[in-house]
Amino acid sequence: MSNKQICTRFAPSPTGHLHVGGARTAIFCWAFARANNGKYLLRIEDTDQKRSSERATAGFFEDLKWLNIGWDEGPEFEGFGGGDKGPYFQSQRLDIYNEYLQKLLDTGFAYYAFETLEELNKERDLAKKEKRAYRYNRASLALSPETVQQYLDEGRPKVVRFKVPDGGPIVMQDAVVGKVQVERSEVDDFVIFKSDGFPTYHFAVVVDDALMGVTNIIRGQEHLNNTFKHVLLQDAFGFDRPIFSHISLIFNPDGSKMSKRDKDKTLRKFVKEHNVETPPNNCISRESWDTWTASKDMQLDVDEASALADALGIELPEINVEDFQRAGYLPEVLLNYLCLLGWSPGNDIEHFDADFLVEHFSLDRIVKSPAKFDRAKLLAFNLDALQALSSEEFEQRLLTWCTKYAPEFSDLGDKFPLFASANHERSKTFQDAIVTSKFLIDSDEQITWEESKPVKKSLLKGEVTGLSRMPAIIEAFTALETWDAESIDACLHTLAEDLAGGALGKVAQPVRIAVAGGPVSPPIVDTLVLLGKESSLCRLSRCLEHFSATCDA
Repeated sequence: MSNKQICTRFAPSPTGHLHVGGARTAIFCWAFARANNGKYLLRIEDTDQKRSSERATAGFFEDLKWLNIGWDEGPEFEGFGGGDKGPYFQSQRLDIYNEYLQKLLDTGFAYYAFETLEELNKERDLAKKEKRAYRYNRASLALSPETVQQYLDEGRPKVVRFKVPDGGPIVMQDAVVGKVQVERSEVDDFVIFKSDGFPTYHFAVVVDDALMGVTNIIRGQEHLNNTFKHVLLQDAFGFDRPIFSHISLIFNPDGSKMSKRDKDKTLRKFVKEHNVETPPNNCISRESWDTWTASKDMQLDVDEASALADALGIELPEINVEDFQRAGYLPEVLLNYLCLLGWSPGNDIEHFDADFLVEHFSLDRIVKSPAKFDRAKLLAFNLDALQALSSEEFEQRLLTWCTKYAPEFSDLGDKFPLFASANHERSKTFQDAIVTSKFLIDSDEQITWEESKPVKKSLLKGEVTGLSRMPAIIEAFTALETWDAESIDACLHTLAEDLAGGALGKVAQPVRIAVAGGPVSPPIVDTLVLLGKESSLCRLSRCLEHFSATCDA
């Protein structure tokens, strides 16, 4: 196998969004192939027909494209993929799987099993009662060929099991973990074809890896125990064994495994702690709500989970690649950070690009110990990267992001460059620019003022309050003939000298609260230019009226 061209594969199951753990695997597979002048193959493992979806598949394509780790072979998508080893969807390879299944049946490595689920559960319960490990009793293996054929002719529900051969331990050498082995007695005769006529993961992945020329398999350690089954199948077929590399898991800072269920856990915890009995504002259907609350295993789909979180006013943890896209992270930053969760570039290097990764990537630099996903560190990485962008590049990339996730801001037209520059230095993510600038797309009548401590301090505290300065501010702004940055800045400084002994903040902050609805906005001059004279004066007047009425009351 050493003479073969290196070929890695990323083979996700399209049952949901691409998890960051899967993304890291995809990145490592891509980097190893590139580092060794090999090929990187994408395969969609959609044999679980009940859970697989075209939407999830399309999401995988978009996520990998966004991370800029396009595949050489696989499904065709916007210039990626192609190849002569397809189809690259397992659901389209049933004829191939049936052909190879027959080989195992003919050689005695596989057999039909006809036990019902009820019968199997009875055996499991008995094993539990007798305090022993459950192992399939091979009852169907003892059936005569005539009985097997009779059952097949009758159309009895069946599965196909692999017959684990007798012998010594199953030994596997892993490039990361090292030598691992298990006694054959600990490996059950596992199912390789399901009753619906589709192969199991174990069977399909072995056949596909061999036929597609995969030489190196890089995947998470959760698959390590599965590898013994795969080795048995490879030996039964006479396939060459690829080189396995099982990488460590990713954990949350609290030590729990970073999982797709983290969002569901966050929602359930909030609902329980706050005794939420109905979906707020009918954000999801009553049927979905009742089913979800009645079952600990059911998870809401991504749209329902997001709608419920928004209605409850809580933030769900970013788990999937799309979450980080939506939050406004740069793809190169996420790629950089994910690589550090399981791979060491050496020399205490933390910041690097894809070219550096390819140049230096090797299996011996993969770290064995589990990694913790530190969102604060990722956020710091993104801040550094955004600030390193030129003004022009920041504007363009913010516009691209807004077009997809905040189109109301991409419609700012000729005001967008100023909006971008006003938020460049202060934004940790693109989402930050939206959060701090929502007042720009709200109508004047939509602006409200929460009577928080910062608001009260700026408007209602002190011998001379910010509110009392408001009429003079409105008068001065009204008198401005030109509404541009230079005129507004000069006016604010004059007001500060006349009203607050030169303390610009005692004028600027009340103005900011009045026009933005709170104490946070882009620089005040930029804020006023973006709003325009008419909206700025309208909001100043409404704020004065609102708090004057409040104080009178």
